[in-house]
Amino acid sequence: MNLPANRTINLLMAAVCAALIAIAVLYFQDHLGLEPCYLCITQRVFVIAVGVIFLASALHNPLVKGQKIYASLVAAMAAIGGYFSIKQLWLQNLPEDKVPACGPPVDYLFDAFSASDAISMLLRGDGNCAEVQWQLLGLSMPGWVLLSFIGFAGVAIFQLLRK
Repeated sequence: MNLPANRTINLLMAAVCAALIAIAVLYFQDHLGLEPCYLCITQRVFVIAVGVIFLASALHNPLVKGQKIYASLVAAMAAIGGYFSIKQLWLQNLPEDKVPACGPPVDYLFDAFSASDAISMLLRGDGNCAEVQWQLLGLSMPGWVLLSFIGFAGVAIFQLLRK
């Protein structure tokens, strides 16, 4: 069985990442009017990071050692992004009295606080992250993003183990 070349897989995965971000911005944010919470924005950053690494790998088209480095970077970014998806799923499943207070909008964070403080707040999440704004087949948005990160990590592991 002939498997697709690494370059083809990397281009396809970069396109998937671009499509996920386009759907998040154009459909969920612009069309449905859903404002992303702190953890949603953090997850988007990691989807973009995974996509950029896949694209860089496709454009570079390295030999085996280089491909393993790119695949390791994708796996690491997918794992970190998956952590933030799991964190948001955890917040969404907390009892109402345990949900943290809601914070200010993201643009205010960067206007009022230093970049490091604002990023720290983004990574922690807040009560807005506990709100389930959308579901498909009983899974909320961070659940679907987690499945995407698992898929990206799976592709990266496949490329790591590929001969």
